[in-house]
Amino acid sequence: QVQLLESGGGSAQAGGSLRLSCAASGFTYSSSCMAWFRQAPGKEREGVAAIDSDGYSKYADSVKGRFTISRDNARNTLSLQMSGLKPEDTAMYYCAADSRSAFSCSASRFDLYNLWGQGTQVTVSS
Repeated sequence: QVQLLESGGGSAQAGGSLRLSCAASGFTYSSSCMAWFRQAPGKEREGVAAIDSDGYSKYADSVKGRFTISRDNARNTLSLQMSGLKPEDTAMYYCAADSRSAFSCSASRFDLYNLWGQGTQVTVSS
């Protein structure tokens, strides 16, 4: 059974940090593009970061220098370390996988990702 299970969301003060995790199962994780997307109420889903099979990562301009995406192919886990949080980072964060591609992963095109988690809420207060 394919599953992406996010954890680690919660509340933080502006300037604080949170770490999101995603546990993957049921597909070939090590050869899949992985990404984090987010969606705030009333806004479109937007890409946050993506990482390819070899660990090459891409970031949205809005999070560059503040967020770090990483993966552990031995444990089938994906992480997003978020620091310097801002109120505008408040959103539901989703873990996503493109099980058909290992490289040239997009950090913006959610339509390329075929597997999705249920999401974890991140709330940043000023």
